[in-house]
This record gives sequence, C-alpha cells and structure tokens, in this order.
Amino acid sequence: MGPISTAALRLAVDPRQPRSAQIYHQLRAAILDRRLAAGDRLPPSRGLAQTLELSRNTVVAAYDRLAAEGFIATRVGAGAFVADLPAHLLRDQPAPPRPAISRRAQALTGRPGTRTSARELRLAPFTSGLPDLAAFPFATWARLLARPWRDPDYAEAFSPDPAGLPALRTAIARYLRSARDLKCAPEQIVVVAGAQAAIDLTARLLLDPGDQAWIEEPGYPGTASALRAVGAEPVPVPVDGDGLDVNAALRLAPAARLACISPTHQFPLGMSLTLPRRLELLDWAARTGAFVLEDDYDGEYRYAGKPLEPLFNLAPDRVIYVGTMSRVMFPGLRTGYVVLPPALVDPLLRLRATVDGHPPATVQPALAAFIADGHLAAHIRRTRALYAARQRHLLDLAQAWQPALGVRPRPGGMHVVGRLAPGLVDRKVAAAAAEAGVTLRPLSTFYAARPRTDGIILGYSAFPEADMTPAANRLARVLGTV
Repeated sequence: MGPISTAALRLAVDPRQPRSAQIYHQLRAAILDRRLAAGDRLPPSRGLAQTLELSRNTVVAAYDRLAAEGFIATRVGAGAFVADLPAHLLRDQPAPPRPAISRRAQALTGRPGTRTSARELRLAPFTSGLPDLAAFPFATWARLLARPWRDPDYAEAFSPDPAGLPALRTAIARYLRSARDLKCAPEQIVVVAGAQAAIDLTARLLLDPGDQAWIEEPGYPGTASALRAVGAEPVPVPVDGDGLDVNAALRLAPAARLACISPTHQFPLGMSLTLPRRLELLDWAARTGAFVLEDDYDGEYRYAGKPLEPLFNLAPDRVIYVGTMSRVMFPGLRTGYVVLPPALVDPLLRLRATVDGHPPATVQPALAAFIADGHLAAHIRRTRALYAARQRHLLDLAQAWQPALGVRPRPGGMHVVGRLAPGLVDRKVAAAAAEAGVTLRPLSTFYAARPRTDGIILGYSAFPEADMTPAANRLARVLGTV
C-alpha cells in the first residue's frame, strides 16, 4: 500500500510558530484520534517538506520525535509507519456535542422566513428591498470615509458617545426636518445598527416577558422575531386599505403595551395609514400609556407629491420613530437611528450600556459629513426619479403576466405586490421562477398566522430596465406553465 497523501493529512503550518513542533503535534493527534490507523504509511519526508514548503530537516525532526516516543516506526528503505499502539491510548471520536442553546433561541432559530440574506435570494430581478448600488456615489463616500481617520479625534476613537457621534445626530436631525418634516432635537436621536437593532432595543426597554404588542398582518417578520426574543407576545393585527385595523387590534389584545407599524408605506402591501386610523391609534396610546413604534423604512421614496408627515409629529411623547440608512445608501452600511420621546432617552442609553455599549465609530464621521454636505439629499433625489421610472417600466412589463398575475402601481416604495389568479400558490410560483433565474418573494411568507393571502412581491429598485425586460419574459413563460 502506498503512503497516505499529504492532502489527506490536512496539515497546516503557521510560519510564526515552531514548524517541526506543529507537524509533530498534528500527526500525534491524528494517530491518537484514530484518523491514522496502525500500519498507515506516512508520506516521505522529502515529499511532505516540498508540499508544505519547508526544509526536509524540519519534517525529519518531527518524524524522529514521533519515532522516539513510539507513535511511528521506521523501516530502512520502506519509510515511516503508524505504530500499533495499545487500545487504551487511543481516543474514540465522540459525536460533536449538541449546542446548549436556550429554548427561546431554539424557538426563534427554528422559525422559517425570519431572515433571508440577499445572497440567499440570488441577486436577480425581481429581488426586493435593495437599492441600486450602481447609483450610489462610492467615490465620494470613500473620500469622506478616509478623511476623519487621517487625523482622528482620539476621544471619539477611544470612548465614543453611547448615543452616537454628536455631529451625526445633529446631521440626522436637520435631515429629518428638511426631508420628512420631523421635528426633534439631536439629543432625542440614538444611532443604532439598523432598524432591527432599534426594534430590539425598544422592545427590551418597554416590554416585560408576556407583554403583548401589536404587529401588522402581513408585516416585516423581523419585528415579530425581536419581540419574541425579549419574551413578549406579538399579536398579528390585520391591515386593510386604510392600514392597521385599530378596532381589530383592540379586540385581539386590549392590554397591548406597544404597536409596531409602518404607517407611511406599509410593508409589504404599500398602503398608508389614514388620518382617522392614525388618530384612533394615538388615542389608544394616550389613554393606556402605551407606545407606537413607527418604522419609516422607505418613507423617502414617494413618487406622487410630498412624502407623508411622520406619525411622530402628531404625538412626540408616545411615538418612537425608526429610520435606516441601509435602504437609501447600501445594505452593508448597517446604520440606522431611533428618535425617542425625551423621557425615554436616558433609560434606553442605560439599557444599551448592558447590550453593546455604543455604535461602531468607524463610519459615523463620514456619514455625518455625507448628510451635512447634502450628498444624501442629492442621492435620494436622483434615486427617487430613477426608481419611479423603473416602477413604470415594471408595470408596462406586467401587462404580459395577466391574468395569472396582476400588478397595480403604488405611490412609493421599492417594490410592488402582484395578486395571483385563483388556484395559483405563491410559493410554487416563486420556486418555478427561481429555476428560470427570476427571484420572487411569496407574500404568504410575511403572514404570522392563518389565513394567508397568496401574492408575489416584485422589487424593481436595484435593476435597470435592460435587466428587467428579459426577466419579465422568463416570468411570463413560467406563469404559463405553473
């Protein structure tokens, strides 16, 4: 029998550590763990040395040590062989231990659809929720990112403000006033790692285990996950053409302590919460002492008229406003913010000190300059026009999908929802489309309870018209066969 290949040995040598000792320890462990059996022939020292790019003397020294301790035997002209060791010296390889995670974590990680990465979705038309990275001014961003760290402020580098860089909070406050007509002081803003982190911190701050919180049905799955993570009970409340049905919410969970909604542009259906519903919701919060978490995930992208006024302006003492830069800039930025009623700022920062201390300092100076210098506003103006044109193009393409799939225009956002003809199942349609290189999100996966509605979510913001057209043709063929 020939020697074991060097590839099968899977030896790795760190040049910063003694090389001969590393080879000795790895081969010894392989013998004791029964990965090398008695009689197995080791590779010739010269060949192993060449493979590992070491001197032969280094390998010979390791072999000599193994032989001296009885782990291998050498035969003149034949090579080195694993010795026949007593059984009590050898270790059986136990099965890897099962991770000892909590029951709550098991419940959370076992729920399907709570988080899907863009990579898992395959970046192809019509992946939803993504901005057009080609439209982002990365050259400007790179310049702003490098500038503050050439001559850093050591106080900020060593001990960042737990609420976020003051210059960034000031820039966000001014941006919100001009772009969203939201009136707040910089001291009310806390910088966080995206909307999910904001929901998590808010839930930790306001809810005890067992407390109920209203969520939209259908809605963003990450909201329910964040609530469950703190032991709270998410209560799915149906939405209709006017947004969250407040009367239904009161019937389902009259003692709820929090309502998590997206009033400007409901996710995923796209309607806005009407003024009567807004007043009903805020009246409930005022009467019961509850709070409303306003997730304004893409409120900047409204194509007909001025973006709707945030709910926060109507009740700044009962509403917590959440915004994110990941949608308008790029997802990897992982930076968002929460605007709090003044009474909640200090408690949240004290809570945060036990969770993550403070937001990462690396991108904050650049983001502050990007906003303050007008680059963010200019980028949103450009992409608002770009995305509006892409929605129109998608609606033109959608004519070929009828009657199997009907799509209607929306006044804003980065996706549209298509309604399937009776008998078609959205998960099956999405699976068949994936085989054709088209990415769709089934609407039914955004429901937390039954009954569910079948539909298709089609993103358009990340894809030029030239990419959408052939994808639409492939989808038309899929719809003709499912």
